[in-house]
Amino acid sequence: MRTALITGITGQDGSHLADLLLDKGYRVAGIVRRSSVDQSERIGHLLNRIEIHQADLLDESSLVKVIDRVRPHELYNLGAMSFVPASWEQPVLTGEFTALGVTRILDAVRIIDPNIRFYQASSSEMFGRVRQVPQTETTPFYPRSPYGVAKAYAHWITVNYRESYDMHASCGILFNHEGPRRGREFVSRKITDAVARIKLGKQQKLELGNLDARRDWGYAGDYVRAMWLMLQQDTPGDYVIASGRQHTVRELCELAFGHVGLDWQQHVVTNTNLLRPAEVDSLLGDASLARETLGWVPEVSFEQLVSMMVDADLVRVRREIAQA
Repeated sequence: MRTALITGITGQDGSHLADLLLDKGYRVAGIVRRSSVDQSERIGHLLNRIEIHQADLLDESSLVKVIDRVRPHELYNLGAMSFVPASWEQPVLTGEFTALGVTRILDAVRIIDPNIRFYQASSSEMFGRVRQVPQTETTPFYPRSPYGVAKAYAHWITVNYRESYDMHASCGILFNHEGPRRGREFVSRKITDAVARIKLGKQQKLELGNLDARRDWGYAGDYVRAMWLMLQQDTPGDYVIASGRQHTVRELCELAFGHVGLDWQQHVVTNTNLLRPAEVDSLLGDASLARETLGWVPEVSFEQLVSMMVDADLVRVRREIAQA
């Protein structure tokens, strides 16, 4: 039985990845930070099938201990300060977790067992003010937030450890990927949650920032499959994972509200306070390398994704109303 260790297992991607690996017969262990608040909502259905270990990306000794205890064949680093707007509020802490945290975990792997296959969650936010369209593995980075800068550091430190210590370390440059397990602070889920609440009479308006921002959106369940495929290759590498299709936030609103028979323009209000200090206007990925090398293609379309998210939020909000 192969063993996988996942940082960030309580997040959207971590929970989807745990589902996938369990289905493939893995022993799955996850790292969580010690907290007095229960954060297991997304993995509640898995708690009797996975191992949970406490460690912290700010504390290398705790990472060394867990890796030594679990002895994984594969380690997926999905832990980070992942909400881009929050990185402007806590830029130093974002750097500690999202950048230096990766160095600590790579070094812990090097110390315990450099043969562990390592996956680093890189991000399309590294491209920022894009230098070419679409973006590929060779497109220069120009990050536009503390989060994007931290992810660029994490990406290059992973490449450095791979080349310096001959480690099987791969980076997935994932473009926006969503689903019903997405946090409600992210724009896609903020929209679908509001659609459900407005449809059911619990909310009247939705405030958003830049409606013209263009993103390449996919389904998180598809994207974690690409993570696993990277670590099954004989040779490590870096891969853009994207749908190759681009949509504006305005289009997402139109589709989400339209799914329940509402006109988005009657409910969406623009709030300039929600604009980022430095905007990322457009992201569009070219996943040709992943398609050719990994055999990866996304299965869920943008339209299916939005419908799935709206339907899931309708079920949840109806349940909340019934329990109130």
